Amino acid sequence: MISIKDLPRFDAADYLGSAEGRADYLALALEEGDAVEIRRALNTVARSLGMSAVAEEAGLGRESLYKALGESGNPEFATILKLMKAMGLKLSALPIAKSEGEEG
Repeated sequence: MISIKDLPRFDAADYLGSAEGRADYLALALEEGDAVEIRRALNTVARSLGMSAVAEEAGLGRESLYKALGESGNPEFATILKLMKAMGLKLSALPIAKSEGEEG
């Protein structure tokens, strides 16, 4: 019988090989609006590009990046903006879709 330990570990970072894929992945996290999931998505995208390369491009220390995007991390908004730029991504705003029948 196969144990869960015998299965390969899935890491979404291994599948984010294009700018469009990274943007879509992060957009889904942003759309959900959960700060923890957004931080996790930023971590995954950064790992897909290489943490050292992203840290250098963002002007951050590698350890600072790991700390900011780690499980107990809480990156400042300025750090998020630097990371997004370093990852070749940008934030944008869209209106929230209104329910049918609502005026607006």
